Amino acid sequence: MTRILSDDEPHPAEIINPNGLSPHVLICEHASNRIPKNLGNLGLSADDLCRHIAWDIGAEATARLLSRILDAPLIIQRYSRLVYDCNRPPEAEAAMPVVSEIFDIPGNHNLTTAQRLARTREIARPFHAAIESFLDARAAEQRQTILTSIHSFTAVYKGKPRELDVGFLFDRDAALANFLIKVFPTEKARLNEPYGPKDGVMYLHNLHAAPRGLKHVMIEVRNDLIADHAGQNSWANYLSVPLAQAANKLATPSTRT
Repeated sequence: MTRILSDDEPHPAEIINPNGLSPHVLICEHASNRIPKNLGNLGLSADDLCRHIAWDIGAEATARLLSRILDAPLIIQRYSRLVYDCNRPPEAEAAMPVVSEIFDIPGNHNLTTAQRLARTREIARPFHAAIESFLDARAAEQRQTILTSIHSFTAVYKGKPRELDVGFLFDRDAALANFLIKVFPTEKARLNEPYGPKDGVMYLHNLHAAPRGLKHVMIEVRNDLIADHAGQNSWANYLSVPLAQAANKLATPSTRT
């Protein structure tokens, strides 16, 4: 049987501060550029694996700081989105991309059915199962929950500059994104930019938050703003204030309908 992860490699999901008191449950599904040992380097150089194609630069560190400031649980995904993008369903081309932006991913060419299934079973399914189990436990405890994912985006994409600092993304429920855009202290904040639901980026929220009736938002910060500790600390503090306000105003019980 084809296997992706070795016995000594960690579970795809890491849960940080599970008993945090905030209604926000933070998710960072593009936290890492780690490649399982059995996949080598996917045919990429070390420099390529440090690019935004392999992970969301600065997102994990910002999310960890935000978790600490808000006292919020945080669930991160430990493997590169080039192995499996856990914000995409298995049938999506972007789940195991052959090309990411303008970069060819040699190790993703001509994957067999067994290889694709192994990535889905060993990376995606356990990660989403961890989220599902965590949210089920909060629902059983009748704890309030807001699902908030933390991402970063590159300042220049396919040669085109992006003229924003932060985006608040939504699909089925705009309440939290609309609240944040009104109170966030910068003119370079946008709704559903640089991506939106038409790009398939709301998969995780549509899978876990919408069916439960949870308020939710995907936050995209331009990665050059959070590339170092100073920027990460600043943006964690910037985001913490409106997110705390939103928790007081918009949180709803974490129960199924």
